[in-house]
Amino acid sequence: MRILTEIRRRARHVVGPFLGLTAVVYFAYHTVQGDRGLLAWWRLNQEIKQAEESLTSVEVARDQLDRRVRLLRPDHLDPDMLEERARLMLNLGRDNELVILHGHS
Repeated sequence: MRILTEIRRRARHVVGPFLGLTAVVYFAYHTVQGDRGLLAWWRLNQEIKQAEESLTSVEVARDQLDRRVRLLRPDHLDPDMLEERARLMLNLGRDNELVILHGHS
């Protein structure tokens, strides 16, 4: 009987700090590992940077295409661009020209 009363008496002093420590560990773990924790925040920032880089490259390509399309508008037709497109579409060239093909179309 004495052992049980001694255990109960000591348990009263240990239970409070143990529960507090458990709560601190729980919240610390979820602060780092949780759905909205530090690691998730870091991953999200990396995804945002990649998306911004992708957006920048797509905007550059779009600007290049817009520039080329503007040269083919009926109100201001660029003769060089028209000749380039006609040669490409009709697969034509002059006799004294050297044609070097590459992946650009």
